[in-house]
Amino acid sequence: MKRKLIWIPGVLIVIFALVQFMNPLRTNPPVVHDFLAAEAPPPPIAALFRGACYDCHSYETQWPWYSRIAPVSWLIANDVQGGRRHLNFSDWPVADPERAAKRLENASEELGYNEMPPAKYKLIHPAARLTAAERQQLIQWLDQKAKQLKAVTAGK
Repeated sequence: MKRKLIWIPGVLIVIFALVQFMNPLRTNPPVVHDFLAAEAPPPPIAALFRGACYDCHSYETQWPWYSRIAPVSWLIANDVQGGRRHLNFSDWPVADPERAAKRLENASEELGYNEMPPAKYKLIHPAARLTAAERQQLIQWLDQKAKQLKAVTAGK
């Protein structure tokens, strides 16, 4: 029985080493239309977007060292892919103000319900820990910008 127990750590180390060869791709495709360039928020608002949103919701992801170690790499890559699918600030619909307004309203709602940024992300990323005042600033700016874009659409 003791011999079997001695082998268990060795087998676990070998499995851990083999799993490292199954890391997902960590890609940052070229930015198509950047949200911050298109919508030009004030610098403090832009900084909040960069700190709290851009790692998962853009092609400008900063891949930390631990994103190269499985199984954590799988979780991070999955979160980034899901974030980009849900809202991608690097592929902003500049030619479609109505669609852009809808995305802004959805982002405002997610912030308002405190669903974004997720708690697990905030644990390791201090810039994503929005204060109540910062969260309110983002919500107000998003709502105001959505209203402006809808006015543009209504004027057409």
